[in-house]
Amino acid sequence: MLERLGLDGRGGSGRDTGSSDSISRGGFWGLLGVLLGLLAINLPELGSDPWPFRPGSVDPQGLLAPLVRAAGEEWDVGIARATCLLAALALALVGGASLGRRDFPAPGAAALVLGVALALLLPSTLLQIGLRDATAPWFHTNDSVYQIEIAGDLLQDGENPYGHDYRSSGMERFYTRDGSVSERVREREVSLEHYAYFPGTAITSSVWRLLPSPLDDYRLFVLALTLAGLAAAMAFPAPLSWRLALGAVVVANPIAVRSAWFGQNDAPSLTLMLLAFALVTRDRYRWAAASLAAAVLLKQFAVVASPFVALMLLSRGVARDELKRVAAVFAGVVAVGILPFLIADPVAFYEDTVKFGAGTYKIVGYGLSGILIRAGILEDRDGSYPFALIAVLTWLPLTVWLLLAQHRLRQAWVGPAGFAISMLVLLFIGRTFNNYYLVWPMTGAIAAALVWLASDAAPEPRQGAIRAREEATAG
Repeated sequence: MLERLGLDGRGGSGRDTGSSDSISRGGFWGLLGVLLGLLAINLPELGSDPWPFRPGSVDPQGLLAPLVRAAGEEWDVGIARATCLLAALALALVGGASLGRRDFPAPGAAALVLGVALALLLPSTLLQIGLRDATAPWFHTNDSVYQIEIAGDLLQDGENPYGHDYRSSGMERFYTRDGSVSERVREREVSLEHYAYFPGTAITSSVWRLLPSPLDDYRLFVLALTLAGLAAAMAFPAPLSWRLALGAVVVANPIAVRSAWFGQNDAPSLTLMLLAFALVTRDRYRWAAASLAAAVLLKQFAVVASPFVALMLLSRGVARDELKRVAAVFAGVVAVGILPFLIADPVAFYEDTVKFGAGTYKIVGYGLSGILIRAGILEDRDGSYPFALIAVLTWLPLTVWLLLAQHRLRQAWVGPAGFAISMLVLLFIGRTFNNYYLVWPMTGAIAAALVWLASDAAPEPRQGAIRAREEATAG
C-alpha cells in the first residue's frame, strides 16, 4: 500500500526502515504538499492576537534592532507573513527544479522541512524578543515565560521559586499592559503568589539565562526544542517520507508556531515525550525512561504517558531486571529534579504545583467547566469546580480501560494512541481548557502513527528473507 502511495521512503519498491538516503518521487511531492499545506494554514493567523501592550517608548538596540526598525518599532505581522509566502515560493521553485528526478536526497528533504519551520517560527519570535529588548522585560512576552525566567534567576541566586512572592518582581507590571504598578493587580492576580510550573522549567531557565541578552529570552529555548521535534520524529524506525511529513506537522503546526513567539512553553516537554516513544521502538529503554522523566519535569501533562510507555515495554518482552532498571532511571531523574525543591519547602511546592495549578485558575475555555458555566450548573468562573470527582468518575475508568486494551492487544502503537485519548479527555474535564492544549493529544496521535508505521515496516525484511530461503530450498 505504501508503495502505491509513493511513501515507501525509497526510490523503488519495498519499505524504508530508517537506512534509506532518499525518498521516492511520490514521497517527495507528498512532502511538498504537506509543507505547502502547513504554510497555507498558518498564513492567515500568523502573528495575530498579541497582547495589547502600551510601552511608553521604543529604543531599538543590539542584535535585533534592525528587525525592530524594519517593523516600524511596533508589532507587525507583515514581515512574518511575507516570509511565509517566500517560503511557499521557494518550495514551488524546488518542486519545479525537481520535476525530472526519480527520487530526492533525504538531507535535502529534511532541509526543506527545517526551512519551512524556521520561516514560520523565526520572524515573529525574533520580532517579539527585539521589541521586548527595546522596551522593558514586562512587554512583548507572556506571563508564563516571564515567570519562568524570574524563577531561573532566583535559582541562580540560590533562592527557591516555590513559595516566592512575585508581586514586586516586575511581573506585576505585565498585567497592566502599560508597565505601571497597580495594587489592584497585585491583589487580584493569584499567579503572583505561586509558581505553578514543574522544576524542569526553572532549571532549564537558570541555564538558558546565562546567555547574553536578548538571546537569554526563554522563548528561544522553546523554539529550539520545537525544532528538535523533527529530530524526535526522525528517530522512529518508520518509512522516511512519513517521518519527514509527520515531523513537519510536529514542528510547523499552527499551535507550535504561535507558542514560540507568544510564549507558551509546552514544546520542550512534547519533544522529549515524543522522543521517549521513539526510543522505545529503538529498544533504548533506559534512555526512553530518562527522556520521559525529563518531559514530566518540564510539564506535568507528560506523566499521563508513563503507564502507556510502561505497558509498551511489557508488550515487547523486556526482562524483569531490565524493567527494574528502567523504572529506577525514570524515578531517579524525576527525583533529582523535584527532591531539592520538595526538601526546601514541601508545603510551598505542593501548594504551587498541585493545589494552585488544579484549583485556583479562573474557569476559561470551551471544555466541560465552560459548558457547565454556560448551562447555569456552575455559578461563576471563580467558584469551585469538582475536578477530582469528575476525573475519578470519568477519566480514570477510561484510562484503565485503555491500558487494559493495550495490554490485551499487545501492539505498540496502541500505547501512544491510548495516551492521546486519555490526555484529550483529561484536558476536556479540566478547570481550564486553553486551545493550545490540543497539541498534546495531537502529538500522541502522531507518535501512534509513527510507531504503527515502524512496526508495519519491520516485518518486511524478515518476510523477504523467508521467501528467499523457500526459493533456495525449492531450487
